Amino acid sequence: MIGDLLGQDVLSVRGYHGETIDAEREASVSALVDGSLRVKHQTSCCKEFHHIELVFCGWRDVHLVWGTLRSHCAKDVDLGEDWGLHTLLLSAVYRFGPSALTSPPAPRRTAQFLTVSLQAMCLLVLLVWVTTALAGVPHASREDGPLFPEATNGQQFPWNKMRLPQAVSPLHYDLLIHPNLSSLDFSGSVKIQVEVHEETNTIVLHSKDLNITKAKVLASAEGEGQIVKVLEYPAYQQISLVSDSTVLKKGGVYFIELEFVTKLSETFNGFYKSTYRTREGEQRVLATTQFEPTSARAAFPCFDEPTFKANFSIRIRRESRHISISNMPKLRTVALPDGLFEDQFDVTVKMSTYLVAFIVCDFLSISKNTEHGVKISVYTIPEKIDQAELALDAAVRLLDFYDDYFDVPYPLPKLDLVAIPDFQSGAMENWGLMTYRESVLLFDPHKSSASDKLDVTTVIAHELAHQWFGNLVTMQWWNDLWLNEGFASFMEFVSVNITNPELQVGDYFLGTCFEAMEVDSLSSSHPLSTPVENPAQIQEMFDNVSYEKGACILHMLREFLTLDHFKSGIVRYLKQYSYQNTVNTHLWESLTTKQHSEQKLDVKAMMETWTLQEGFPLVTVEVKGHQVYLRQERYLKAEDPSRTSGFLWHVPLTYVTSNSAAIHRFLLKTKTDVLYLPEEVDWVKFNVDMSGYYIVHYEGSGWNDLITLLKYNHTALSSNDRASLINNVFQLVSVGKLPLGKALDLTLYLCHETEIMPVIQGFNELVPLYKLIEKRDMEALENQMKGYIMHLFHELIDGQSWTDDGSVSERMLRSYLLLFACLRGHPPCVSTATQLFNKWKESNGNMSLPIDVSRAVFTVGARTEEGWDFLLKKYRESLSTSLKSRIKSALSSSPLAHKLIWMMEQSLEGSVMKTQDLPYVVTSVSNNPKGSKHAWDFLRANWRLLVKKFDLGSHSIAHMVTGVTSQYSTREMLEEIQGFFGSLTAEMGGELRCIQQALENVEENIRWMDKNLPLLQAWLDKNHPEPAQLDDQCQHSEL
Repeated sequence: MIGDLLGQDVLSVRGYHGETIDAEREASVSALVDGSLRVKHQTSCCKEFHHIELVFCGWRDVHLVWGTLRSHCAKDVDLGEDWGLHTLLLSAVYRFGPSALTSPPAPRRTAQFLTVSLQAMCLLVLLVWVTTALAGVPHASREDGPLFPEATNGQQFPWNKMRLPQAVSPLHYDLLIHPNLSSLDFSGSVKIQVEVHEETNTIVLHSKDLNITKAKVLASAEGEGQIVKVLEYPAYQQISLVSDSTVLKKGGVYFIELEFVTKLSETFNGFYKSTYRTREGEQRVLATTQFEPTSARAAFPCFDEPTFKANFSIRIRRESRHISISNMPKLRTVALPDGLFEDQFDVTVKMSTYLVAFIVCDFLSISKNTEHGVKISVYTIPEKIDQAELALDAAVRLLDFYDDYFDVPYPLPKLDLVAIPDFQSGAMENWGLMTYRESVLLFDPHKSSASDKLDVTTVIAHELAHQWFGNLVTMQWWNDLWLNEGFASFMEFVSVNITNPELQVGDYFLGTCFEAMEVDSLSSSHPLSTPVENPAQIQEMFDNVSYEKGACILHMLREFLTLDHFKSGIVRYLKQYSYQNTVNTHLWESLTTKQHSEQKLDVKAMMETWTLQEGFPLVTVEVKGHQVYLRQERYLKAEDPSRTSGFLWHVPLTYVTSNSAAIHRFLLKTKTDVLYLPEEVDWVKFNVDMSGYYIVHYEGSGWNDLITLLKYNHTALSSNDRASLINNVFQLVSVGKLPLGKALDLTLYLCHETEIMPVIQGFNELVPLYKLIEKRDMEALENQMKGYIMHLFHELIDGQSWTDDGSVSERMLRSYLLLFACLRGHPPCVSTATQLFNKWKESNGNMSLPIDVSRAVFTVGARTEEGWDFLLKKYRESLSTSLKSRIKSALSSSPLAHKLIWMMEQSLEGSVMKTQDLPYVVTSVSNNPKGSKHAWDFLRANWRLLVKKFDLGSHSIAHMVTGVTSQYSTREMLEEIQGFFGSLTAEMGGELRCIQQALENVEENIRWMDKNLPLLQAWLDKNHPEPAQLDDQCQHSEL
């Protein structure tokens, strides 16, 4: 039924530019929830060809038909007939190209627009058929009725959609888990209390790779129950409990009892095995969980969707040599007759399945209480417990901050942070039991760097923010993942800026937005709110758009509304929707005050331009006397101009001028507009401190004025403003708005720059230029470009001390500069690093090196076979994740190709280097000119193993795909990359978004090089004619 599918009662009609279409001229559409869809049209349905947009409002099931349907119908269509599906041309475009109708296509313009031709409106009932096809379910004719898939036993499975039915919902889980860490399997049972909303004789829920050994449905908690038949449909990871005699009555409460067994997962998801080695070399095993987004179903049968919130009572059986921990405090431990122990945990608050967690291990912990009385503990392997102090102090301080800031108390009595030896992502916000990679939780005061301290603190801040945004208030479906991740990414900067001002975290938020824009500037990008259906599509949502773009638009909105109004709005949001699920609209309503309504400021209308359409605006500015002419368009790195039409944002502009340091504001809501200055100015700088998610182009003399300002008085602009100008000018070159020479002219001022953000941004724009040249074997031009970069920064580099002195930003900048200089073969740097490495090696690694310069020292040492082998020996022996990370980076930058290949193979095998680090190793090797082709060959040769280990759609796969291909700039390599990925089936990842991103990046590299290579040569000949005399070693660099 249409109504059942849409869960809505409104369809509105809009034109391409947002204006309402004249109903008398065009059409009027109405949709009815009761199961019918009526289309009224004043003109002949099939003779006119007009495009309209149907905007789905207030919808429940976001997994419905999306994308573009272009329908061609025959004359005199009779709705009473079958209206011949054979007369229709259905084109489903899923994100980046044609695909089989197995996944919902991403929208071209916006995530909530379905574009159809008016001539096919009379055929809109076809949507039912299309939805079924997109879900991968065979379609039957109207006469036959809808077909259902076949279960594993050959019987008909009673459900044919990826999303679970709403007939039954869980209230409480009583879960028992018993892992065997010797046989590496586990058994379990679950009793689920469910409420029935629609009369049914079947219950459909999730189960993945579980062997269900027993299934009952009970009318009461203590009743005998009836054995029910279990049907399995692995394609959707679903099971159905079918009763031939019992009907579950609407409004009734029943109990499902299931028993199951399976192996501990060998991946990083579900209930999986992790290992570590003691200092003596003994391997120990633990079992831990990672359920987000869709892997709770791999540990126990459940209703594994965010809206199915319930309470959980968890019991874990274990041996005496282990402990178990879960979301809630342990109530008691019961000794069992067979020498086992059963830990019984308190009942959880109401929460989604993906937040359930339990661990069986032999870890130690340290604990402290917050001012609000919450016990916080940090767990790690016994030999690393002395590295847990920083994390514990940071967690206590940050949880107290959030308790006060949100004015909503953390609702659990305890919070554990656990360092897991094998962990795919950075961390996971399980309610009351957060899990982390060791590298972002443990900190060795004697071996960890300034950047390590920053990373540990911000990652903890991110996960703690999730205890409110995500756990307490949860997105309704994964299409709005950004409500979780964008908020947590934003709040990590807000919180750490206050709790740890010495970390100067504000310096790095800018880079977050630049990273998001890199992805969001491609045609394969997606809106923040994007329809997703299957697990691979859901996994793909955990990307730069959901995290970084989400954070950046929240920062922009906070600056626009003011800090106090924004804070009071999110507090209202948290209080109103505690323990509930939300959509975008709920947030915008909470942020809209009576004052905003009186000012006719529509927060919802403004922010939906940022969340419901992909990309971001390029704002063009031209100053003419007192008038500033403004124009907006989509910034897109693509040759197809049609992909930039029809986009419009409400852009909260900020600007300063030569005559006023005060920040001025202007809301640009139309395609063009004019603002007025009180007086003429020498220059104007828009997007102050890059607080807005947009880039700016200055027409007329605008860029020349700013370049002159930087040349003679660069500190007249803030360091963030300087960094944003560097970024923006090169982005404008990429889309043909500026010549390359203008961007390079701006970089000339960098020889006077000392602040970390503009310096790093200068490197980020200039280094990729010679990396592109590197792949074209143009050694003279490559060295000339490297020489220019060294010319800009050599004074800053030579002024660095080989110590750990200074602020966090100064230390991080020192580490970067000295590494770059040594990789470039800068003689003073190489000489000092060589001396330090030799002394460190002679001491058998016992000499204390300055932490911040050790990566540069190790990188120089790794260039010889003897040095490389010694570093690997120290890597094996070290218990410091920070030291191991720096050594691994140095090993991957070596010119020894056979060592690079060995590193990748060993990381895949996992005994010497953890498989969790394989994506980093592969991309690091690919950045090394001696290893780039080996990395690509490795990715192709091991693709099947990689997608099995890391899962389709995961960030790990995306990181390797885009990282390994990012620097290629020849048509030959483009064809090779297209050939490989084009040969993959959908099941093997052929439809992943990251593949389209990789192809787009290579195509952009080719366009850029074809257009700008002669210009780069000419500019360098004029401004830096003598190539730097670089050591042969510079040919083997990572950067």
